[in-house]
Amino acid sequence: MKEEEIRKRIVFNKYLELVEKDVKELFDFKSFIEIKCPACDDDNYVSQFEKLGFRYVSCNNCFTLYVNPRPPVGTIREFYSKSPSTTFWINEFFKPVMDVRREKIFKPRAKFISGYLSCEKNYAICDIGAGFGLFLEELKKIHPQGRFIAIEPSVEMSEICSSKRLETEKKFLEDITDMDESIDILTAFEITEHLLEPARFFKKCLSLLKRDGVFFLTTLNGKGFDIRMLWENSKSVFPPHHLNFFNTYSIELLLKKVGFEVVDKSTPGLLDWDIIEGMIKNENVNLDRFWLDFAEEGSAKAKKELQEWIIRNKLSSHMSVVAKKPF
Repeated sequence: MKEEEIRKRIVFNKYLELVEKDVKELFDFKSFIEIKCPACDDDNYVSQFEKLGFRYVSCNNCFTLYVNPRPPVGTIREFYSKSPSTTFWINEFFKPVMDVRREKIFKPRAKFISGYLSCEKNYAICDIGAGFGLFLEELKKIHPQGRFIAIEPSVEMSEICSSKRLETEKKFLEDITDMDESIDILTAFEITEHLLEPARFFKKCLSLLKRDGVFFLTTLNGKGFDIRMLWENSKSVFPPHHLNFFNTYSIELLLKKVGFEVVDKSTPGLLDWDIIEGMIKNENVNLDRFWLDFAEEGSAKAKKELQEWIIRNKLSSHMSVVAKKPF
């Protein structure tokens, strides 16, 4: 898989420009609130850099990279529901690559999670931030029996989920009031990095799950290869969307703190080197001489082996976690 297949560079850059414009129009930095580390609750941190006026700091205890201070909940919700960049993301960024993402991302994801399902059992399966419902569609093809629930606050995307005959909650997870201990399998893909209050979110996830229920999440790893290499130049680091960059240590710390049992952690990302090479060749990012030479002169075999080494040693910037609610 290549970055350009699932995220067209020209379109993505236009999207980032629109996000920057929305930040200037919608955010009052005087209203921002100082917080402690969202993973370990420590207040000992060091400033790293600013981007679009948002300050990123690194926790000295668990090494989580996070935005501090951060905007109020109401401002973030207004941004996601009303901003022109959000509309552009849906119509111009996501829809044109939707079929490719279905094949490259959602089908493999559904196949992986189906390995946790028994043919004899009818599961209640819920996807938080379900978007266009692609993941639930694909999982339903593999395991057609059961109950499939999409939690999606976007009006347009929740209507799409409903049109696919998925049970749809047109709310933010934190606003759900009547689903405690009703879910067997809960998923949250690329949600954690967006959260203003991750601990509150995960506590709500725990409350929705039945005893021995399983929670699958994917998020960005702040100690992953391409993020550490590119740092403030990384396009994964773009506020106000990506506020939290946990790592394999700190995400487990947080999940255990709210009551989960962590079953597995991995970094199965396939794009770390491709992202870096794209930034070097197309956007003139200046890294040290070794990596510049490797981008220009390294063989396809060497680059493939590098990415495999990154995955094997849990150093990719794409992180996957499986956790359970204790029985």
